[in-house]
Amino acid sequence: MLDQIEVFTHSSIRIKAQIGNIYLDPFQIKEEAHDADFILITHSHYDHFSVDDIRKILKEDTILVVPESMVDDARELAPEVKELVTVTPAISKNVHGLELETVPAYNNIKPFHPRRAEWVGYIMVLDGKRIYVAGDTGLTKEGKQVKCDIALVPVGGTYTMDPKKAAELINTIKPEIAIPTHYGTVVGRPSDGKTFAGLVNAPVKVVEKIKSFEK
Repeated sequence: MLDQIEVFTHSSIRIKAQIGNIYLDPFQIKEEAHDADFILITHSHYDHFSVDDIRKILKEDTILVVPESMVDDARELAPEVKELVTVTPAISKNVHGLELETVPAYNNIKPFHPRRAEWVGYIMVLDGKRIYVAGDTGLTKEGKQVKCDIALVPVGGTYTMDPKKAAELINTIKPEIAIPTHYGTVVGRPSDGKTFAGLVNAPVKVVEKIKSFEK
């Protein structure tokens, strides 16, 4: 499954699973692939919900999943996809065969991602593995309760966890593999991934996946 996970830039993710191609927060997409079976959006900030980038990957039968609190933002895409599905934090949902759980994503102290916005991270059950994509979040009590095999977590600081807080989360939930995201372009340094890796305890394996730090 690790080889099927790509991180293009920042928090732009594609997972090639048996159920289809799943994109999360597509951003700065370079090619018009139009190969998305599912597109999952964590929240409405421009570097996570980019209509132009979504249009480069959607096709007629794409399922678009967004937090209910940002459905008005997503309505313009509804005519271009098969279905627009909404979610709220802390639920389980089967979306056309894709098993999802949502995890509240918010800042504890910082004002950028308030809990009241009801933004989310996603746990997906794919090919027998539980994959957690945290979205933009601080170190939260809900995050510490996640059970997963692979975790993709933000490490760039400023708006999210920094490498130290992200490592604390990973050392608490102990997935098999941790993949750092959200650093090196919009926010954070290209070195943040290695800083994070140095703080994560064995036997968790840290794998850097970001392909580009171009701004």
